[in-house]
Amino acid sequence: MFLPFLDALRRHGVPVSLREWLDLMGAMQAGVAGWSVDDFHTLGRAVLVKDERHIDRYDRAFAESFAGLETIPVEALVSEAALPREWLEKLAEKLLTDEERAAVQGAGSFEALMEKLRQRLAEQKGRHQGGSKWIGTAGTSPFGAYGYNPEGVRIGQDESRHRRAVKVWDKREFRDFDDSVELGTRNIKVALKRLRQWARHGAAEELDLPATIRATADHGYIDVQTRPERRNAVKVLLLLDVGGSMDDHVRVVDELFSACRSEFKHLEHYYFHNCLYEAVWKDNRRRWDQTTPTWELMHRLGRDWKVVVVGDASMSPYEIVAPGGANEHWNPEPGALWLQRLTETWPDHVWLNPVPRQHWGHTQSIRMMGQIFENRMMPLTLEGLTQAMRVLG
Repeated sequence: MFLPFLDALRRHGVPVSLREWLDLMGAMQAGVAGWSVDDFHTLGRAVLVKDERHIDRYDRAFAESFAGLETIPVEALVSEAALPREWLEKLAEKLLTDEERAAVQGAGSFEALMEKLRQRLAEQKGRHQGGSKWIGTAGTSPFGAYGYNPEGVRIGQDESRHRRAVKVWDKREFRDFDDSVELGTRNIKVALKRLRQWARHGAAEELDLPATIRATADHGYIDVQTRPERRNAVKVLLLLDVGGSMDDHVRVVDELFSACRSEFKHLEHYYFHNCLYEAVWKDNRRRWDQTTPTWELMHRLGRDWKVVVVGDASMSPYEIVAPGGANEHWNPEPGALWLQRLTETWPDHVWLNPVPRQHWGHTQSIRMMGQIFENRMMPLTLEGLTQAMRVLG
């Protein structure tokens, strides 16, 4: 049972030594974690993972090895009560035709939607399912989970289904992008080389072979000549949208992030969700308690920094134009104002969008972002990267 887990860890790039593996087996035999899958997951992570960058790889290997380990007894299959809760929730999802979806009306404005939610919270006394008014499941109400509404507040649902939620009530955790991904990054690196601006500075650390040959010929003895090491002088600030609809684009953003880490010596990266607001963060596991004020970035990083924003720009328009319209927190100022400040602070800026260009016209928020960035939005393709590097260079 456990050896395939060790193989999976190594396939996913988690460096596990034999000594560490024996320590884990010894802890299990000693009953440190019991035989609970959750407890074993926690114990294994504590013993085997030595670098926080490997936590996500560990989780993927664990899911691959132990998915479905807890099975339902045959005698319990006849009882509906014995079915896992997540099965029942999926069966309860609201499936509507295109005509039925078109008939469902939104609230009309962000303020009206929030006022309706306040009223429902004050009036509702019990659980509801399949309705169009109360907070519940599998209905057309603006509030709840596993239903449909063009402008809703998602409450109690683990992931997006229609990309329509104006607010997400539940706190979510997003993983950091893995900068070790190498497959598919070669062409991205070639495109990024257009942005490299070389300069010589610092101590004389690098052998200057042509100068050494000339000096040796002139002087009649070996005269070693050195020069300041050649370094990449360009400074890049990478702002990465993470979570929600960006889950569909994790692989290509992983590849871009990995390429940027190898190509740019002066690189800073931060995460945001959907739209830029008053704070960004470095670690998605600490995104609620360790954030960096956006103002701090704007004052600390000079105008010579080049800013690359990566996101699908797919969200409710309220998240861009309305105070308080942010998906997961209360924003005192609209996202559009922060984006305007970004473009004014750093004149060299682009937005890379993983959504194919031919689909941009179908999403209002993408059109709005394109206008804010004054046509500096490019698709996250090799052609789009090449175009973006020309704009920044």
